[in-house]
Amino acid sequence: MVVGRLADGIARSVSGLTDAVTAPFSDKVIRLGVTGLSRAGKTVFITSLVANLMDRDRMTGLRAASTGAIRTAYLQPQPDDTIPRFAYEDHLAAMTGAQPYWPEGTRAVSELRLSLRMQPSGLLGTIQGARTVHLDIVDYPGEWLLDLSLIDRDFAAWSEDALKRIEDRPEAEDFRRALAETDLTARLEEPAAQRLAAQYTAYLHAARAAGYSDCTPGRFLLPGDLAGSPVLTFAPLPPMPNAPRNSLAREFQRRYDSYKRNVVRPFFRDHFARIDRQVVLVDILGAIHAGPPAVEDLRRAMTDILTAFRPGRNAFLSQIFAGRRVERILFAATKADHLHHSQHQQLTDIAAALLRDAKDRADFAGAKTKALAIAALRATTEDRIDHQGTPLDVVRGTLASGKRAALHPGELPEDPSHLLDPARQGAGKWLDAGYEVMTFSPAALSLKPGEGPPHIRLDTAAEFLIGDLL
Repeated sequence: MVVGRLADGIARSVSGLTDAVTAPFSDKVIRLGVTGLSRAGKTVFITSLVANLMDRDRMTGLRAASTGAIRTAYLQPQPDDTIPRFAYEDHLAAMTGAQPYWPEGTRAVSELRLSLRMQPSGLLGTIQGARTVHLDIVDYPGEWLLDLSLIDRDFAAWSEDALKRIEDRPEAEDFRRALAETDLTARLEEPAAQRLAAQYTAYLHAARAAGYSDCTPGRFLLPGDLAGSPVLTFAPLPPMPNAPRNSLAREFQRRYDSYKRNVVRPFFRDHFARIDRQVVLVDILGAIHAGPPAVEDLRRAMTDILTAFRPGRNAFLSQIFAGRRVERILFAATKADHLHHSQHQQLTDIAAALLRDAKDRADFAGAKTKALAIAALRATTEDRIDHQGTPLDVVRGTLASGKRAALHPGELPEDPSHLLDPARQGAGKWLDAGYEVMTFSPAALSLKPGEGPPHIRLDTAAEFLIGDLL
C-alpha cells in the first residue's frame, strides 16, 4: 500500500513537472470537471455550454465572447484514446430537435475537447497573433462521485455511518430484516453474501428515488462491467471486531477495502485529481421538495464529496511536487428556470449556505469559489397570473405528457437558515410551507444563426470558470 501510494506520488510529480515545463511552449489546456449527483443536469450543462461556445450570441456575460476575442470554436478529437467521447451531437439533437426531450444521464466517464481560437487584443495581439486554447471537459456519473467520500474511511466507520442513516428509513426495512436474520460470524457462503448485498442495493435504489443523496457505494447503483463481481458484493455491518477468519463479516471488510483500492482510488487518480476548474451541479429544488431529511442528506453528502477536492492556486512548484489543484469551483444550483427570476437570489443564497463548509475550506486553501443559480437549458417562460385576487409569479412549460402547465413552487425564504436549520435538527417535514416541483420537457426551439440554446446565467458561469484564461 505504501509503495503504491509512493508510486502514485512519483507519477503525479513527473506528470506535474512535464506539464509545468512544457506549458509555455504549447497550447493552453483547461481541464473542466463537471460533477454533481444524479439528476443535477450534468449532461445538459455540458451540451449547452459547448453549443453556446460554438454559437456565442447568447454568451454576453463571457467577456471573451462579447468582445470578439473568441474568433472561432470547433470540436477536436479527444486527447485520451482510452476514454469514450462525450456524445455531444446526440445530446444536442435530443435537446433541440423537432420533438425535444432530455438526453440520457451519464453512465460512464467521457470527455470532449473544444478548441477556441483566440485573438488577444491591443499590442499583445499584434505581436502574438492568434492562439489556441483547448477546453477538455470531463464528465462522469454522479453515482461514482459519491465514492470519493470513502477514500479516508475504513469499513467500520463507513458501516457505522451508513447504518445510522438508514435506521429510520422505510426504504431500508427489507435490508434491516435480512441483516438481522444473517449470521455474520458463520463461514462465508456466497449465496448468503449475494442476498444481503442485493437487499442493500435495492435499498440504495429506493433511497435515491425518495430524494436521498448519500447512497454509497455509488457503483452499486451504476455498476457497469463490475455487475455481479465480488467487489460489489458487500454491505454495511454492525461492529464485529472478533469475527473469525473466513466469516462473512471479515470477507465483507476485505471486499470493501478491495473496492476502495481497485475502483475508487484509480478513478480519483486518473480523472478527478487532474482537474483545473470545477463546477458542482446541485438539484437543490428537488431536495427541498423531498423534505428536510433530503436537504440535510444532500448537505452532508456534498460536504463529504468536496473534501476530496485539492483546492488552491496552481503555482509552478506546486504543480511539480503536489499535483494539480482546483483553482476555481462554481457551486451551481440547477433548474433555476423552475422558479420566477424574483426567487433566483434566494436559490443562490441557499446553495451558498448549503455548501458553506466546503466553500470555506476551498477559500482558505486559495481557490476562488462562487455560488450561482443557473439553467443550462431554459425550458420555461415567466408569467404573472391572478390567484384569488392576488398577483402570483409563475413559470410556464410543457410537461412530459405534452400538456402545458403553470407552476408556482412556493416562496423560498430570504434567510437560508429557515430551511437548513430544521433539516439539521431532524425535522420530518416543513412546518410552514410546501415546495412543489414539476418535470418540464425541453421547449421546441427556433434558433437564429449564431444562437446557442437559451439558458439562464450559463455565460456568467463560463466567465467565472474559464474567463480569466481566455
